[in-house]
Amino acid sequence: MANEFPQVLTIAGVDSDGSAGAQADLHSFFMRGTYGTLVLTAAVAGNSYGIHDAALLPLDFIDHQFDALADDLKIRAAKTGMLANADMIKTVAKNLKKYDFGPLVLDPVISTKHGNLLMEADAFETLKAELIPLATVITPNFYEAEHLTGQTLDTEAAIIDAAEQIHAMGAKNVVLKGRHDQATQTEVRDYVLLDNGKAFWLTGPYYPTDRKNGTGDSLSAVITAELGKGAAVEDAIRIAKRFVDTAIANEIAVGHQFGPINHWANTLVQPHLI
Repeated sequence: MANEFPQVLTIAGVDSDGSAGAQADLHSFFMRGTYGTLVLTAAVAGNSYGIHDAALLPLDFIDHQFDALADDLKIRAAKTGMLANADMIKTVAKNLKKYDFGPLVLDPVISTKHGNLLMEADAFETLKAELIPLATVITPNFYEAEHLTGQTLDTEAAIIDAAEQIHAMGAKNVVLKGRHDQATQTEVRDYVLLDNGKAFWLTGPYYPTDRKNGTGDSLSAVITAELGKGAAVEDAIRIAKRFVDTAIANEIAVGHQFGPINHWANTLVQPHLI
């Protein structure tokens, strides 16, 4: 019967070196036993040294990609990646309201894990107004949560308050990712606030490695894959955390500097996750 196999969607750009963006999402979808589809928003010329150029897809072409998928496939969960500007965010939000593509995992690509801004002010405000209220799960990193709430997250209480503020913006479930840039840290603590009121910390080891490209993409992609297979939100988040920790812990030798995480490590180290 058509469309019985679980199909999931990433709405994102592609990195030419395959370490992040849609490629990291598609790697994650495949490893979690789902069929990955793509609405392409941008193309990036980059490698392990950095990003050298980028080109945006026309908005009407983005519309046509949504139309084509909705006309033929059964998308059971979707996620967003980096959306370049306010018009693109509005276009994506319009299509997510038009078509039922299941739960939405919003990876709000506002800044890097080191705090460098990736989004202009008008796009930031549009993200808050148009996409956050549609999110089943939102996965901001530490600095993105600071930008979203306008406060410094220097204590556990501040992190908890920030998650509650983001939930109040309309996102049903919040995964506020911990810092990755402190010289003396030995662990990473993510704070999770669920729509049912349950809240908890997810703690994992900190790995001092430059092989971390695509970490946030992969975390949100695994959550998407699990939701697409019918998993509960909490289970999807916990699986994603274990998956990404394993992928970081077992490095893959690709590129010279800031390389990708190793999605394939999960088949060898934690085969029960597959």
